Amino acid sequence: MSRRVVFPFPAIVGMEKAKLALLAVAVNPSIGGVLLRGGDKGGTGKTTLVRSFADVLPEIEVVADCPFNCDPHDPQLMCDSCYARYQRGEKLPVAVRKMRVVDLPLSITVDRLIGTLDIRRAITEGVRALQPGLLAEANRNILYIDEVNLLDDYIVDVILDAAAYGWNIVEREGVSVRHPARFVLIASMNPEEGELRPQLLDRFGLVVDVEAPQDPGGVRAEIVRRVEEFNRDPEGFYRRWEPRLRGLGRGGSRGLGS
Repeated sequence: MSRRVVFPFPAIVGMEKAKLALLAVAVNPSIGGVLLRGGDKGGTGKTTLVRSFADVLPEIEVVADCPFNCDPHDPQLMCDSCYARYQRGEKLPVAVRKMRVVDLPLSITVDRLIGTLDIRRAITEGVRALQPGLLAEANRNILYIDEVNLLDDYIVDVILDAAAYGWNIVEREGVSVRHPARFVLIASMNPEEGELRPQLLDRFGLVVDVEAPQDPGGVRAEIVRRVEEFNRDPEGFYRRWEPRLRGLGRGGSRGLGS
């Protein structure tokens, strides 16, 4: 089965400030998250941009048998289980994986977000008793929220706590299990559907307003031409832009992946 071909990031027409913001975060995650604001009635392409951005992200080294994408070289970025193995002098198995964009649906439940805990196994096995949630998948990756301004307030609070401390803590009946949850938050929203809570807005180091181009004979015409070309031959179109895509990927390889 052939892989699904996404529209190449460098082939996207316009939205230069939005693309620059995403690339800046890839190079320097300490900038914080990126919020893309713009109405979808004109087809601004915010979601397409983020999907394409996933191809630019670098590869990272992770502990091969850990569900939390722990860094095999940094004890400060390990879950309790990996840290215990590290302390015993055990050689942690290493795998190289492509970073990815993890989508957070608006309908997500708290258990799906933070994970669920088996109390009996937690007492005997510790962190291995945690059924990983979306925050585990997002660790050392990108967490993307479309229509972030419509997200449930309690879910927002959980995400803010994890983002602030860099850890996801699951507590139940006196048992506590934690794992690292260090992610870069990227979100998009339509201001016409409501504003964003100030606490969440503060999580974004860069806020970019994205507007649909209005000139029918210029940018819009080029967008239509490239989309039609992509639809006719996705793999061929992707191959033509692949050299530029690889160049962008190398630029971010010392940022998020480090």
